[in-house]
Amino acid sequence: MPKIGYARVSSTGQSLEVQLDKLNQAGCDKIYHEKQSGKTAARPEFQKCMNYLREGDTLVITRLDRLARSVIHLSQVADRFQGESIDLVVIDQAIDTSTPTGRLMFNMLAAIAEFETDLRSERQLEGIAKAKEHGVKFGRPTKRTAQIDLEIYNKRKEGISIGLLAKEYDLGPATIYRILSDVFERISPETTKSSC
Repeated sequence: MPKIGYARVSSTGQSLEVQLDKLNQAGCDKIYHEKQSGKTAARPEFQKCMNYLREGDTLVITRLDRLARSVIHLSQVADRFQGESIDLVVIDQAIDTSTPTGRLMFNMLAAIAEFETDLRSERQLEGIAKAKEHGVKFGRPTKRTAQIDLEIYNKRKEGISIGLLAKEYDLGPATIYRILSDVFERISPETTKSSC
């Protein structure tokens, strides 16, 4: 059964030599390799490798993180391999899905990775909630002040267009309209009182 190797490093400064040596020692008949970030979907050699694999083939990699972009991506690859009877050998993590032990190990690692991702996400949400409780504001700092709002309102009354105001104050047109509405609401009761 053909063994197909895939090697990847994230940056041009890193060397593929170690991975290629291991894949050659594993007896790979064909090896695809590239220097691409694992997070990007545009990995041409990875796509060629995936297109080349056929039923009965074995894909050989050095580590699981060389293969998948995320836990979800890993799960998709695993589903495809299972459906098409393609085996996976991960040299450094001693996984061989042609054996029951290897399949168990692979599924456990995928489950642990998914669990870690869920935990990280939960901790992040808890951290954000706690920070908000302590008054931490997220997002870009506001460019608005009461003085700037009034300036914008007065300039608009003088006939300056929304587009020019947006450009001058580096704000979106929707924000300019919101400022005009806010200022109008703020000063209109005062205008009503003074006219009485």
